[in-house]
Order: sequence, then C-alpha cells, then structure tokens
Amino acid sequence: MATASLAPLGNEPDGGSRSADIAFLTSAIPHRMALAGGWIDQPFLSRHNPDPPGSMVVVALEPAHWFMERCGMASSTRRIATSLWNGALPDRPRAELVRELYWAENAGKAEPSGSQDMIGLLYPGVSRLDYDAGVDEGRFPAHVESNCDPEIARWVERVISLVPINQRPAGYNPLGIRNLDPAWIAQLGRTGKDCFDAILNTDIRRLGAAMNHCMRCWEAILPHTVEHAAIPLDLKAILGWFQSRYPGAMYSGCGGGYMIVVSEEPVPGSLRVRVRLG
Repeated sequence: MATASLAPLGNEPDGGSRSADIAFLTSAIPHRMALAGGWIDQPFLSRHNPDPPGSMVVVALEPAHWFMERCGMASSTRRIATSLWNGALPDRPRAELVRELYWAENAGKAEPSGSQDMIGLLYPGVSRLDYDAGVDEGRFPAHVESNCDPEIARWVERVISLVPINQRPAGYNPLGIRNLDPAWIAQLGRTGKDCFDAILNTDIRRLGAAMNHCMRCWEAILPHTVEHAAIPLDLKAILGWFQSRYPGAMYSGCGGGYMIVVSEEPVPGSLRVRVRLG
C-alpha cells in the first residue's frame, strides 16, 4: 500500500494540522483516477480544439486506502471536500456539488484545477466527461456520461494496476511550455472517447492504445508533463518500459505519480483499486 506524504502527527503546537490529517485519512469522500484525455478539461487547451467536444475519463474509487499526495489522484481536492463537507458527500445534486467544490478549491488561483478532479470524486462508476469551450467557457463539461454497471466495474478492477513511481517535487510546474497545436488537442480529446468505449466493450487492447496515445499527446502539447529539470527520474524511459511490456500504461498525473498499467496478468509492485458504484 502506498503512503501519503502527510505532516508528522503530533508535531503541531495547536493540533490543527494533525486534526486535518486524521480527518483526511478517515474521510468517506471517494478517491478518483483519471485515464485518457486528461488536460482537455482545461479551458486554455480546450478552446483550441477544432473538433469539440473533447473527452476524458475518470473513475470513482472507494476510500479503501489512501494514495500518495502530489501524484495526480486529486488528493488536494479530496482534502478540501473533506473539510467542506465534514468527510461525507452531501445528499444534493452532483452538478451543484461539483461547482461548489470547484470554486472552493480555485478561489484566487491563477492556474485553477480542472473540474475533472471534482467530478471524479463525486460521480460514481466510470465517467466520460465531454468538454466544449463554448459551454461554461470550458470550465465544466457539456455532458457527463457515467456507467455504473457492476460487471464493467469489476473488469476495470481486474485489468488496471497502479505502480507507485514518484511525487511531484517542489518547484515543478507542467505548464512551462505550451504547444497548443489544434491537431494534437483534437487527438487528445478523442483518446477519452476511445478509452470510454474500450471500457464499455471490455477491450483491453483498445483501452491500452487510448492510454498510450494520450501520453503521446501530453508530450506533444505539454512536454513538461513527462520531462522537467525538477524531476530526477527519466519518466519517459520508465513509461516506455511499461508500455513495451503491457497493453497500455500512462501516468496518473503530470510529472509522474503512479503508473496506471493495463494488464490481464499481475503487475509486480502494484496495488489494485476498487471502483465506487455509489
């Protein structure tokens, strides 16, 4: 089981950080895993998409264990949700909660978190999020398609493994270079559609292909997502190793995090996920 980088318990004079950490660890707020299409939820990118909507896939995960922080698993969003809603999802419309959480997290931010973080925590099952810059300025999806079929969820749990790689270091920013090429952005948005269709058809080869191509799009559009002076690891070489041995692999977030591996065989050193169906 991976461990989170939390402040040492018991070292805070007022106990405030300690209380927040305990609340976070015991929270009933789900986790989320992002698959192909990531970054299409950012308006600075989606507004250049010549073929909207562009899609990405998120999967709600049961809070059965915690994940490393700063690794693309929406832990910062989950912390805010835990504080905002006292560790449990309110019984209110999900779209309303998404907006409430989005503005709570992004108040005053020059580079806001994308709404896929919030939607992944709040919508059960496997969801395809369709982003069009002409709808809500691209901040929120024009449409959300969720699948909560237990058989699909069990298949995802069987074929996806997470291998801990690293945490984003201090000083890292993935947005130093932005190659906002419409052709690549259109391809990125299509990887989300392909990923969702592959999951619904339990097609491991197509799922792997969508994830692999998503990583090629990341490297072309935002090269610092896979290579940056602040990251000592050779993320591209590690990714290539996994992709050469399994049907598909991609990082859980920019700058590394977990390697999300698609495989029908056990992946050494990995952990499994449990899909939340609500």
